[in-house]
Amino acid sequence: MILSDKRILEEIEKGTILIEPYRPDCMGTNSYDVHLGKWLATYNDRVLDAKKHNKIEYFEIPVDGFVLQPNTLYLGVTEEYTETHAHVPFLEGKSSTGRLGIDIHATAGKGDVGFCNTWTLEISCAQPVRIYRGMPIGQLIYFQVEGDIKTMYNKKSNAKYNERTIKPVESMMWKNKF
Repeated sequence: MILSDKRILEEIEKGTILIEPYRPDCMGTNSYDVHLGKWLATYNDRVLDAKKHNKIEYFEIPVDGFVLQPNTLYLGVTEEYTETHAHVPFLEGKSSTGRLGIDIHATAGKGDVGFCNTWTLEISCAQPVRIYRGMPIGQLIYFQVEGDIKTMYNKKSNAKYNERTIKPVESMMWKNKF
């Protein structure tokens, strides 16, 4: 079950959902709009290796925008820091973003209960498109959880994305054993 706007607000009041900064005008009927932060990153190497730590280079989106190019993976970040202590958060693109040919995540749209951080975006585009820091980039949707949770994400010893950041975070696949 997806939480409605009134229910999201109730959960914010209870402290089970935190959105910083929170802006009332960003609340949708059953979602909350998030915005593109000022940092982007690209991988240093064109060929990535799942067993190795692939390094990234950060850069700030200029005030007059940045043109995304097809066939390049950009890591972005939301302006908003969120905490979700009792629901499953999903980050989806906005239809206006999609209609510009921008995908904001390749596979990682679902967060875990206990996720406390900004959201790293896996941005790609169909054709060159200029983007701007602070532009609406996606929307958070919250789902009800059925059953008790044994270990929240922010309490897991093997959680790879717990360190609070304002910059995108590269893949930590290399920390897995395979």
